[in-house]
Amino acid sequence: MQRRDWLKVVSVAGLAGGVGWAARTLAAAPVPETGAAPAATVASRALDSVVEGYFDDVLDLNPLQGTFLGEAKYDNRLGNPSSEASIAAGMALERQALRAARALDTTGLNNQEALSLQVFLRDRAEAVESTQFPEHLLPVNQMDNLGTTMALFGSGAGPQPFVTLADHEAWLERAWQFPQWAAATQDRLREGVAHGVTQPQQVMKKVAPQWRGLVTTDTSTSLFLRPLQQLPASATGAQRTRLERSYRQLVERGLNPALSGLADYFERDYVPACRTSFGWQALPHGEEWYALRIRQGTTTTLSAKEIHELGLTEVARIEDEMRGVMRDTGFAGDLTAFFRFMQDDPRFYFTRGSDLVAEYGQIKRRIDALLPRLFSLFPKADYEVREVESFRAESSAGGFYQPPSADGTRPGYFYVNTFNLKAQPKFGMETLSLHEAAPGHHFQIALQQELPGLPRFRRYGGYNAYVEGWALYAESIGKELGMFTDPYQWYGRLADEMLRAMRLVVDTGLHSMAWSREQAMQYMATHSSMAASDIEAEVERYIVWPGQALGYKVGQLRIRALRTMAEKALGSRFDVKAFHAEVLRDGSLPLDVLEVKLRRWVASQG
Repeated sequence: MQRRDWLKVVSVAGLAGGVGWAARTLAAAPVPETGAAPAATVASRALDSVVEGYFDDVLDLNPLQGTFLGEAKYDNRLGNPSSEASIAAGMALERQALRAARALDTTGLNNQEALSLQVFLRDRAEAVESTQFPEHLLPVNQMDNLGTTMALFGSGAGPQPFVTLADHEAWLERAWQFPQWAAATQDRLREGVAHGVTQPQQVMKKVAPQWRGLVTTDTSTSLFLRPLQQLPASATGAQRTRLERSYRQLVERGLNPALSGLADYFERDYVPACRTSFGWQALPHGEEWYALRIRQGTTTTLSAKEIHELGLTEVARIEDEMRGVMRDTGFAGDLTAFFRFMQDDPRFYFTRGSDLVAEYGQIKRRIDALLPRLFSLFPKADYEVREVESFRAESSAGGFYQPPSADGTRPGYFYVNTFNLKAQPKFGMETLSLHEAAPGHHFQIALQQELPGLPRFRRYGGYNAYVEGWALYAESIGKELGMFTDPYQWYGRLADEMLRAMRLVVDTGLHSMAWSREQAMQYMATHSSMAASDIEAEVERYIVWPGQALGYKVGQLRIRALRTMAEKALGSRFDVKAFHAEVLRDGSLPLDVLEVKLRRWVASQG
C-alpha cells in the first residue's frame, strides 16, 4: 500500500510471541467495550468538536487529502506543506489538539467515543513528540514528492475530478500554485543541507529524472493535457477553446518551468551536497530519531537489535518452508539454485503487461467468489485493477492500493506495475492480490471508511502494524480460503512473507548497524528470488522511509497470535467469520487496544 501521509500511519504492536503484554500495558486504562451509541451528551459534543475540528484543520493544511476523500471544496487548493508558515501551523495544531483533548470531561462518553478519545490522545502525544526532529527538512524522496503527486492528480486518472467545467477550473487554480510549493521546497532543502539533514546522495539521484520526465518540449504531448479528453459533452466550442488555451499556458508557463527549476537545483546543488551514508544514525540525533520511527512503525519497546534478531529467526523459518516446496515440485538442487530457477524460467513471467493486468482481473473474480467461506462482513465499495501510470512506474512498488472515495463515487484501485515484468512473477500474483485488494487492504480500509458514526480521524487514519499486519495476515489465510492450490503459488506466498521478514533485518541493518545499500541488497538477493530491480527499489524505500516496513511482520504475528488465543479459548465454538468481523468492525486500532477488545469478545462468547 502506498504511504498515506495525510494522516500519519502509526501502530501499536507487541512482541512477536504471546499476547499477554497488552492486558498489562492497559491495566491502568482499560479499553471500553464498543457498542451502540446512545444520544449525544455534552461530553460527546465536546469530543466531537475537538476531533472534528482537528481533522478540518489537517485538511486545511493538506487540501490534496480533502480531494482524496472526495470533498470538492478542497479541489482548487494545493497547500504548501514546505512553507515555514505551514510547518509552524502543523506543529501548533498538534500541541493545541493535545491540550484540548486532555482537558475534556469524559463523563457521559459512550464506549465508542471513549475509545476514540483514547486513540486520539495517543496519536497527538506521539505527533508532538515527533516535532523535536526536523522531518520538514526532508520533503522530497524518490518514493514521495509533490512533483509526481501533481502528475497523478493532473493526468486525469487520479483522484482529482474532471467531470464538470467547474472541476477543470478548480484544477487549473490548484496547479498554478505548484511553483510556490517548488520554491518553498528548495528553501527547506537548502536549510537541510545547512544543518546536515539530507537524504542519501545515491538515492536522491533518482528524483530529478522523475521531474524531467514530466517536462515536454511539445506541449501537446504533456500528460497534463490529458484532462482535456474529459471535457463534458455540454461544453461549447468557445469553452473548449478557452480551456485548451488555459491548460497549455499552465504547462508552458507554470508547470514546466517549476519542474525544470527543481530538477536543475537538485542536480546542480542538492545531490552533490547530500550525505554519502545510508542509515538514519548518520543524521543529527539519528539514533533517537530512528527509535521513534521504530515505535511509529511497530509501537513496541523493542530495540533495533531485538527486531534484527527476530527477522533473522523468521528468515530461517521461511527458508525451511521453501525447501518443502522444492521437495513438492521435485526440484533437484539447493535453495540458491531453486531461487535462480524461479528467477530465470520464462514460464513464470508474462511478456506483455496487458496480460499481467488481465490475469489479476481473473484472480479478483476467483477470490471474490471464495470470500464468503471466511467472511461475513463485506465493504460496499468495490475495487478495480489498474496499471500503474508510466510517469511513476519506474520508482513505484510492484503493486499497491488506493482507497475508494468517501462518498462512494470512486472505487478502490489495485495498481499493478508493468514497468519491469521480470519483477512481476506469476507465482506472486495470488498473494499480492490477497494483500493489496481483498481480503487485505481493500477489505480493511473500505470497511473502515464505511463505518457509521466514527470520527473522521478514525475512518481515514490508521496504524501501520494493524493496516499492514492485517494485509499480511490476509495472505496467510490464502490456503484456508481456497487459494494456493499450485505449489508455485504457495512459494509466492512464502516469498512475500520472506520479503517482510527480510525487512526486519535490512531496515535495522541500514539504520542502526551502518549497513551499506549494497550490503542490504546482497542480503535480499541471497535469501530470495526477487528481481534485482525489485530489490533495489525495496532497499531504497527502506533507506528513505526508516521504520515504516517493520510493522508488516510484527502486526501479522500479533493478529495470528490473537486468533490462536481465541481458538484455544473457544474450542469448537470458535467462528472464524465472527473473529474476522470483530477484528475489522471498529477499524484500525493500536494492536494493544485490539487485543483487549478481542479478549473481551472471547469472554462474551461463553
